[in-house]
Amino acid sequence: MGRMSVEPEVLIRRAGPADAGALARLGARTFTETFGHLYAPEDLAAFLADTHTPARHARLLADPAVAIWLAALATTGPVAYAVAGPCELPLAAPEPRAGELRKLYVLQAHQNRHLGTRLLAMAFEWLEQAGYTTVYIGVWSKNVGAQRLYGRHGFTKSGEYDFPVGRHIDREFILRRDRHPASGLGQSC
Repeated sequence: MGRMSVEPEVLIRRAGPADAGALARLGARTFTETFGHLYAPEDLAAFLADTHTPARHARLLADPAVAIWLAALATTGPVAYAVAGPCELPLAAPEPRAGELRKLYVLQAHQNRHLGTRLLAMAFEWLEQAGYTTVYIGVWSKNVGAQRLYGRHGFTKSGEYDFPVGRHIDREFILRRDRHPASGLGQSC
């Protein structure tokens, strides 16, 4: 008789001030796992030193207009996170109540466990409750998997912009989803 594998339980919760260090480490690790191979080491190091510090995450956690969720296993700690808040993408004329899913990352070893989808649903629910009528996401132009995921949730391309990682410049797509009165943001179209 074969041994039965038991998946450890994942707890998803709103992150708090004490999570700043864990979020900085998780953010740097997930970004590096996902995109690190694209950049010169000095460009990656400069980007991480600017964007994934405990101080930067502490400021986000202290901002009442921003929500951060952390998915963690009791055995290994944080494995995924999402950040949502007012839209900060370079839009020509943003709507007054434009929100943004700013980040959604899952460690590679924990992908295909639907953690991204669960975090996405939580972010959509929070954005809807906060009164955002349109939600935007910035996604790397060559990340077809993420584009498909967001497309399944009603996002369509609405623009492009340059995203610097050190001296390297990536082309990013801006995806947009309007609130659907009958279904809300948290439901698939």
